[in-house]
Amino acid sequence: MDALLAPDEVPAVDVREGSGPFVVACEHASNRMPRSLGTLGLSPADLERHIAWDLGAADIGTGLTARLGGDLLLQRFSRLVIDCNRSPELADAITTFSENTEIPGNVGLSAEAKASRVRGLWAPFHAALERLLDLRRAARRPTALVTVHSFTPVYRGVARPWHVGFVSTADRRLADAMLAVLRRDRALVVGDNQPYSAKDNVDYTIRRHGRDRGLPHVMIEVRHDLLRAVTDIAAWTERLADALTECVEAIGLVPATARTGT
Repeated sequence: MDALLAPDEVPAVDVREGSGPFVVACEHASNRMPRSLGTLGLSPADLERHIAWDLGAADIGTGLTARLGGDLLLQRFSRLVIDCNRSPELADAITTFSENTEIPGNVGLSAEAKASRVRGLWAPFHAALERLLDLRRAARRPTALVTVHSFTPVYRGVARPWHVGFVSTADRRLADAMLAVLRRDRALVVGDNQPYSAKDNVDYTIRRHGRDRGLPHVMIEVRHDLLRAVTDIAAWTERLADALTECVEAIGLVPATARTGT
């Protein structure tokens, strides 16, 4: 059985543990490819595009946990290998066509080749997240699950007006709280289940690890043209960190006095 990753390649998941109430996950943090797959037939320019990763998401996720003190999980390989925010039996978990681009290295894969990607990247990501959440549950630690993504300003010729959007499951505790806080800023266009929603099959992580465990959860989407500069990423990180802190107090996950330390 051939391994997807060579022994000297980085592990599939970067896990950094912290003490705060948040578990922050980035399923599309990287555009790295396993050496065994080459570039999937794509050009270097294509691998820099949104089809390969969510630009800025890892930076925001890292910044959030630095500010909030929570756990962080980053998938270290491209979603073009396998999308960790999809159930693996779905056709677009290993997509053959993304936006307007064919992915040659994903065409005509055998069942074993697909299973290798599940074993190599998808399963370790979700196992790591389960382990962190199990440890928190055993320790009775207050926990909210946050996944961080970015999206393109234009998709297949259609402009997307939202600066930020929140994707939810039927458990809307944290999503509704975040919408209320961010919409105070009249300069922001804030989307509710935009630019995607659960009907687009993008809720796998928050559904499996959030809703099914009864944990408050939300999927954050920031438009990636707003994340070009380091200063822009820092500003969005601060805005989201402040909102998340206020929201977990508002829904009663942590005491309201925790923010002031009184």
